[in-house]
Amino acid sequence: MKTVYIILMFVAAFVALFEQSKKEPNVILMVVAIIVFMLGLMRLMSKVPGKGEKDNNNEV
Repeated sequence: MKTVYIILMFVAAFVALFEQSKKEPNVILMVVAIIVFMLGLMRLMSKVPGKGEKDNNNEV
């Protein structure tokens, strides 16, 4: 599932950048691409543990 999110994020970033380079970009398409990119990033980062989570058992 992780690879699906990564591919989806690359496609969304490419679409947003490609659309931005046009003479008259479609703003709605750019906003949708950015939202998809941010949701994919949020999903990927939710699986990464925080810095303090591994040392919770060693507290004094």
